[in-house]
Amino acid sequence: MKTIKDPKAFELLADGTRRNIIYLLRVKEMTVSQIAADMGLTAQAIYHHIRKMKAAGMVDVAREERVGHFIETYYRSAAETFMFSHGEAGKKQTEEEMTKQALEGLAKLGLVKPSPSKDVISKVARLMTKIDSCCKTSDWVEKIHQMPDVGYFVRQNMSEFAHLLSEDDEHFENHIKLKKELRSILLSCAVEPPKAKPKKK
Repeated sequence: MKTIKDPKAFELLADGTRRNIIYLLRVKEMTVSQIAADMGLTAQAIYHHIRKMKAAGMVDVAREERVGHFIETYYRSAAETFMFSHGEAGKKQTEEEMTKQALEGLAKLGLVKPSPSKDVISKVARLMTKIDSCCKTSDWVEKIHQMPDVGYFVRQNMSEFAHLLSEDDEHFENHIKLKKELRSILLSCAVEPPKAKPKKK
């Protein structure tokens, strides 16, 4: 376990790609090109993420190997588990900032109205926290991510299926309830779809 006190490091893991890189590097040491091939992304994109996580102390250089005239660098996760410690106020502020950035990204895509209100941001951040806390990662998910002979995207599907299978009815119903509440708030700030033109007779 590694404790990280920098709120900016917490923000880094708001990105799904970076979280998935951490999952891979917890299982085994990998090069940038290996991660890129496994995730179906470019090596340049992966290196961009690795550089930021390395600076934040979440990724370490495991070893270097000479391959012909090149040096291959293998990376690993700096810990099995990361614990972020920056106080409740800082945690809430970080969650709301990530929510704001996510909604602004959706606004650029034309899915929601620009400049969401502070009230909407606060409600969405609160619900996301509740959803994360009620949906604990099952032991099966960790085992799935340690299966090197299974492709990355297949592992993602397996993890989702395993979570649904291992969740009891009470947690599942609570999860659905929270998701419905979240969807209702998001729909309240969604851009209205264009109305269909009446058909000519």
